[in-house]
Amino acid sequence: MQVVMADWELPVWLTVATLVTAALYLRGWLALRKTRPEQFDSTKLLFFMAGMTSLWISIGSPLDAFADVLLSAHMVEHLILMMVVPPLVLLGQPVVPLLRGLPRFLRMGVAGPLLRFRPLRKLVHGLVYPPVAWLAMNVTLLAWHVPAAYDFALENEGWHDVEHLCFLIGAMLFWWCVLQPWPARQNPYRWSMLLYLITADFVNTGLSAFLAFCNRPVYAFYVQHPNPFQIQPVPDQVLGAVVMWVLGSLAYLVPAGFITMGLLLPARKPRELHRA
Repeated sequence: MQVVMADWELPVWLTVATLVTAALYLRGWLALRKTRPEQFDSTKLLFFMAGMTSLWISIGSPLDAFADVLLSAHMVEHLILMMVVPPLVLLGQPVVPLLRGLPRFLRMGVAGPLLRFRPLRKLVHGLVYPPVAWLAMNVTLLAWHVPAAYDFALENEGWHDVEHLCFLIGAMLFWWCVLQPWPARQNPYRWSMLLYLITADFVNTGLSAFLAFCNRPVYAFYVQHPNPFQIQPVPDQVLGAVVMWVLGSLAYLVPAGFITMGLLLPARKPRELHRA
């Protein structure tokens, strides 16, 4: 424990970026609350701040140091980064509060022209097109879990940061399509999100099952760099796979359940009125 903690250093730039983003959101939220109190209630603020806190915990706290020596801790880190941070941030309806939180000269002189730049708008709309967003997250997940890429990221801290950024961006695109935070265009075919989530769970399940049942260390890094806790690579790998399998599947299936209930409830109302 002490050996791992000794290797951890406070990530100054990440910490500052997280605090600045949270401050911008709070500033914008306070302004919007005056005119839209029902839309921007306290729960939106809590969701966004919880997302920012989760982001820092996943890659800024000592958890990141443990992730360098234990595959199971690394999987927890990735789960928080991809399954916890994006939904929480997006449930905070972040787009308009972050824009309103910017100083006026940045909002009018930089953000405004960028938002009106048609090629950029088309690019953004293309990235949050469900098939593109689905591929962005799942291809990224599989690509970085290829043994050569995974070991390379652990051996090179700069590329490890790139890996985290890829996971975060891909997951933000993926969950954007599910949650559709205001003022995003609403998808009229909500049933398609069931297939979107279930097929993503198939990818997560397939990767987890491979790691759990292959009976050998997949990543050479953990063999070449034994952890100070004397945990063997295979049991650690199995534990990480189970965490990824169970919690990852819940992250997909719980929202799929809510979407299903939302699709079924309107169909029940006429029956209920008829019975009454």
